[in-house]
Amino acid sequence: MRKLLFILLLLPLACIDPYEVEVEQGVQLLTVEGLITTQPGPHVVKLSRSDTYGSVFQGLVRPVRSATVVIRDDLGDVTFLAEDLEERGNYLTPVGFQAVVGRSYTLQIQLVEGQVYTSLPERVESVPEIQALSYGIVRIPVEGEANDRSGVQLVVDIDDPSDQNNFYFWRTGVSTFILKTRPDLFTPRPSDSNPSRDPQPKDCCNTCFQTEAISNQGIFIASDDNFNGLSTRVPAGFIEDNGIRFAETHRAEISQISISASAYRFLRLVKQQTEISGSVFDPPPANIRGNMISLDDPEEVVLGYFMAGAESVRQIYINSNEMEFTQPIAIIPDDCRVLPNTTTETPADWNP
Repeated sequence: MRKLLFILLLLPLACIDPYEVEVEQGVQLLTVEGLITTQPGPHVVKLSRSDTYGSVFQGLVRPVRSATVVIRDDLGDVTFLAEDLEERGNYLTPVGFQAVVGRSYTLQIQLVEGQVYTSLPERVESVPEIQALSYGIVRIPVEGEANDRSGVQLVVDIDDPSDQNNFYFWRTGVSTFILKTRPDLFTPRPSDSNPSRDPQPKDCCNTCFQTEAISNQGIFIASDDNFNGLSTRVPAGFIEDNGIRFAETHRAEISQISISASAYRFLRLVKQQTEISGSVFDPPPANIRGNMISLDDPEEVVLGYFMAGAESVRQIYINSNEMEFTQPIAIIPDDCRVLPNTTTETPADWNP
C-alpha cells in the first residue's frame, strides 16, 4: 500500500504540459550580389531573399524571380539583364557587355510587386597587371584526424602605382585539370541481371580534362595603404585539395579586380564577420548594409553590394610532382566521361 500511495503522489508531477514558444517569422531581406568588370560578359547579378531567422524547414534563401534588372552608366546608356531560366534569380548581362575604365555604373531593380531599388554609382578604376603568379602548399590540421586538410594558396606579384589609392579584390576563376579514374573497377548497382554486383570493367576512358568553377574559400582583398607605389606579393586565393584536383597537372586561374573604397570597406566587414572564431566573447552576427537602397522606403534594409571594376587575369600550371604535400588520390571507379564538364580532347589552349 505504501508503494502504491507513493506512485499516486508522483503521477501529478509527471504530467507536465509542454511549453510552446512562438517565434515571430523573420523579415525577408532582399539580397543583391553583383559584379561587372572590364572582361567580356556575361556578368551575373544574383537576387534573393534571406530570412534573418525563422523555421529551418522553410529555407533561408529564396531566389527573386521575374524582376526587371538594368545597368545604367554615367553617359545614360542602359543595359538590360536577362534572367537565367536554369538558375532562377540570376540575371545575366549580354555576352559582349564589359565595363569601361573611368565610367560609373548604377544597378536598378524593379520587382514584380512594384518595389524599385537602386545602387549608388560605382566608378571603374584601372587595375595593375599581375606581374607573376606563384603558389604554396597550406596544411590545416584537423582535430581527431590523422591526415591534414590541405590546398594550394595562390600568390600574386603586383607593381602598385603611386599616383592613386588602389583597392584590390581577388577571385579564383575556372580551373582545368587532368582527371584520372578507374573504369576497370566499375561495378554497377545490384539488379536482376547482376544480383551479386560482379565487376563489369569499362573499356574507356581513364583520362579526361575536367573544368570546374572553384569559388575562393575566403575573401581576399587588400588596400595599398602599406605598399603604395611599391612591388609586393599578396595571397590572392586558395584551392582545396580534394584528392582529385591535384592528382596530375592542374591549371588555376586568378582574377585581380580594382574596386572602390566603399566596396573594399564592405568586403572587409564581411571578411571580419566570416572569420569570427565563434567563442562566447565574439560579437553577434550583424546584417552589413551595402550600396543598395529602396526608392520606396529608404529605411528598408537591403543586403549585398553591386561592384564594378577593372579585371586582370592570369593562369598558372601546377604539377603534382612538384607539390611537397598532396591528399591521397581519390579512386573513381567509372568512365571519366560520365562526370560533369569533362572531355577526352586536350583543350586547344593547354600549354603546361
